[in-house]
Amino acid sequence: MVRRGLAGGVVLVMAVLGTAGCSDGDGPASDAASKAASAVKSVGAEVSSAAAEAASAAASAAAVAKGKLDEIKDGVDAKNDVTLGAPSTDGDGHTVVPVTVKNTDSSKKSFAVQVNFKDESGKQLDTVVVTITDVAGNASGQGTARSTHKLSGTVTADSDRALRY
Repeated sequence: MVRRGLAGGVVLVMAVLGTAGCSDGDGPASDAASKAASAVKSVGAEVSSAAAEAASAAASAAAVAKGKLDEIKDGVDAKNDVTLGAPSTDGDGHTVVPVTVKNTDSSKKSFAVQVNFKDESGKQLDTVVVTITDVAGNASGQGTARSTHKLSGTVTADSDRALRY
């Protein structure tokens, strides 16, 4: 979404430059240049606003995930027992990641895994918690992490927190 807004801004900047070059400061060309410049300013503000909203949404998702994991009583750190597959896009345009957990306990356990979706620069885009229940003792279980919204560009995934309970 932000990339599309930037591309629109570039087109508007080019229109302003092209129109301003033909203007003597008065008349329709000057009015058009002024309106185009205002439009560019508006697009810039929208892009900044969208970027701020995206950052706020990612921070909010991370806080929700932390809260969900903090609710688990008597959970044991299981970060080293989690393997994430390669991110892909599902039919609805959301990013999905296969999650595999290894239950190293002899009895049936459940897992809560925090999965962070990031862009190619490492900036956090989204965070979800995947619950994989009733994994048999000394066995593996599978689940799928799905982003809460459509993500664009190259998306990576990692897990910095997982609990077995």
